[in-house]
Amino acid sequence: MLDIECFSFLNRALENEMAPILVVATNRGITTIRGTNYKSPHGIPIDFLDRLLIISTQPFTEGEIRKILDIRCDEEGVDMSEDAKVLLTKIVTETSLRYAIQLITAAALACQKRKGKVVEMEDISRVYMLFLDVKRSAQYLMEYQNQYMFSEEVKQVEEDDPMRS
Repeated sequence: MLDIECFSFLNRALENEMAPILVVATNRGITTIRGTNYKSPHGIPIDFLDRLLIISTQPFTEGEIRKILDIRCDEEGVDMSEDAKVLLTKIVTETSLRYAIQLITAAALACQKRKGKVVEMEDISRVYMLFLDVKRSAQYLMEYQNQYMFSEEVKQVEEDDPMRS
């Protein structure tokens, strides 16, 4: 979201003797630097890019996701069956880790309501159906957008329409 003026300001700030530690995260490839016509890796000016320590990141493996979920279950005091953990790990690969972590608490409450001691697959499935992730929520809104108050339907206009000239 930074443009050339922001990079210029940050460059000056980094030259100060009380320079801040700056963390920049991006998922942009070689692209235009905002506010210019120049292309650069990550859309960051080359002189600014030279000052950065670039750390490569990779998506979590299923094993790492499983460990994160195990730790979160322990922290929240939730006992979960192996099948439920496998399902939750699959949900992470299709949605997001943040969403799946939120499901842990909701599934524990669903388990408590059915008077269970251990969160099972049925609890995970139930809360998965009750609480939408971002993709399913967006899909739902697109399907039913005309039923909402103040909905703004996207109208597609053809560019070659002779009546629009």
